[in-house]
Amino acid sequence: MTPPFLDLPQRGGKPRQRGLTHVIDRGLSLAEVDGMLEVAGDAVDIVKLGWGTAVVTQNLGVKLARYREHDIPVVLGGTLTELAISQRRVDELVGWLRELGIGHVEISDGTITLPHSEKLALIERLAGEFTVLSEVGSKDDTRIMAPYVWVEQIERELEAGAWKVIAEARESGTAGIYRADGEVRMGLIDEIAHAIAPERLLFEAPQKEQQVWFVQRFGLDVNLGNIAPQDVLSLETLRLGLRSDTVPPAQPDERPAAPERTQR
Repeated sequence: MTPPFLDLPQRGGKPRQRGLTHVIDRGLSLAEVDGMLEVAGDAVDIVKLGWGTAVVTQNLGVKLARYREHDIPVVLGGTLTELAISQRRVDELVGWLRELGIGHVEISDGTITLPHSEKLALIERLAGEFTVLSEVGSKDDTRIMAPYVWVEQIERELEAGAWKVIAEARESGTAGIYRADGEVRMGLIDEIAHAIAPERLLFEAPQKEQQVWFVQRFGLDVNLGNIAPQDVLSLETLRLGLRSDTVPPAQPDERPAAPERTQR
C-alpha cells in the first residue's frame, strides 16, 4: 500500500503488458518461491525456469502449482528449446509443455546455429497455441551483430507472432546488448528503440546498474528480464523512484514565501 503522504507513479495492475518483471528461477526451493511471493509477488509478472533446470529439479510439479496459484505464468529456458531443436525433439517438447500446463514458450538461437527462416517458422507454428517469447542476440560476447540486423530480426519475429522479443544479455549481463564488462551498448539500444516500440521488447538486465539505465531511459514501465528473485523488490523501488538512483529531480517550492515580520 502506498503511504498517503507520498506522491508516487502508478504501476498498472496484473496481468501487465508493460512494465514486466521477468524473473529467472535457477532452481528455487518451494520455500524460496514462497518467500519471494510473500515479499514481492505483486511485482513478478513471469518466471523463467532457467536453462534446463525444469528437467532435473525434483520439485517441478509443486513449484508450477505454486506459481499457478498466484497467476504467474512460467516459461522454460530458451536453451532447452534450442536443445530440442538440435535433437529434432520439438514435438516432444510441445507435448511436455501441454502435460505440465505451461502456456508460454521461449524460442531462441543464442547457442545453436539456426537459419532465421526456420526460427520464424517455429515462432509462427507455436504462436498458434502458446504465448511466444522469442530472443534475439548471441550468448557469445565475441559475436557482434550490426544494429540493423537486430532491428530486422526483431521486426520479423514480432510479425511471425512473438508476444515479446527478448534482447539477449545472458544471465550475467555481459553479452548481447551489453559489452563484456556489463556496459550498455547505448547506440544499439537507441537504434532498436527508434524502430520498435519498447513495450514490445523485454530487455534482459540482471545487474542493478543496467536496471537503473533502462528505467532512466524508458521509464518505470520498461520490460526487464533475467531479474534475480532477491532483486525483484529492489527493482520495484527503482521503478517507483524510491532509491537515489531514480529519484526524480526535486521541483522548486512554488509556495509563496512567508511575509517578513516588521521590527518595531
